[in-house]
Amino acid sequence: MREWAVDRVIHIQELFAAGLASKKISELLPCMRDVDGGPSETATPKLIELLEAERARIDEAIRDLANSRAVLDDVIDVASGTNHTELSSS
Repeated sequence: MREWAVDRVIHIQELFAAGLASKKISELLPCMRDVDGGPSETATPKLIELLEAERARIDEAIRDLANSRAVLDDVIDVASGTNHTELSSS
């Protein structure tokens, strides 16, 4: 396997890990360089728009997860008599 192919696979794995769907990844790949994953010369403003939308989606998911964790911490605190909010911020 050529070095660029390995880099391409790594970039695809990183995008999957970030929560992007395979359809979205297939739209982004033509706009990314294989060596460092940065925008290629063929990248368009559409790439930036897609990436910003994905970042906003991930930010929202992070906020939702943090809220869910806070609810769980409250339930655990009441049930066990401890304060996980203080423990998790240490």
